[in-house]
Amino acid sequence: MGSREQITALLNQVEQGIKDLEIAYELYFTGIEKRAPEKLRVNLTKKIRNLLALHITQNDLRFKLNSLSSRYQSYSGRWDRILRMIDEGRYKRHHSLLKNRSESAISRSGKNMNNEGSQADRLYEQLLNAHDNCSLKAPSKEQVNNFLQKQEKTIKKKFGDKKVEFKVTTEAGKPKIKVFAKAS
Repeated sequence: MGSREQITALLNQVEQGIKDLEIAYELYFTGIEKRAPEKLRVNLTKKIRNLLALHITQNDLRFKLNSLSSRYQSYSGRWDRILRMIDEGRYKRHHSLLKNRSESAISRSGKNMNNEGSQADRLYEQLLNAHDNCSLKAPSKEQVNNFLQKQEKTIKKKFGDKKVEFKVTTEAGKPKIKVFAKAS
């Protein structure tokens, strides 16, 4: 048994250890690190087991320990699943996606400096940013233009001859294009 401050310090160490281990595994899964962080994982598992063996009388600390343990178990299951997929040759490392995403961000930042472009270009830029924020693959500019052309009749039917404005919103973790009548 320990005092409240000691247990809190240990729980904070475990929480930081989970964050560090999560980062280490992501670096391994992207191919930046060559080896999985097994030593970190074994040490963190021992810390959590030792804490679970303690008799903690404070409900809030016990709850925090149980939630940290549960989160760690969830991450462990995910990491084990990905490691198994790597061993079986079914996991495609996504470092190429990171490279493509950084290249697209650089090209977009260059476009933003020009401040030239039509409403469609601005809409597409907003859509790309929304997809990046949601960690989703963005559609191509042609796909967006085709979608808008297909929706043109529906928009005209709904709004008539009024001028419309397009906005990109995120609903349920997915970017969407919304159409609003422009205020005159």
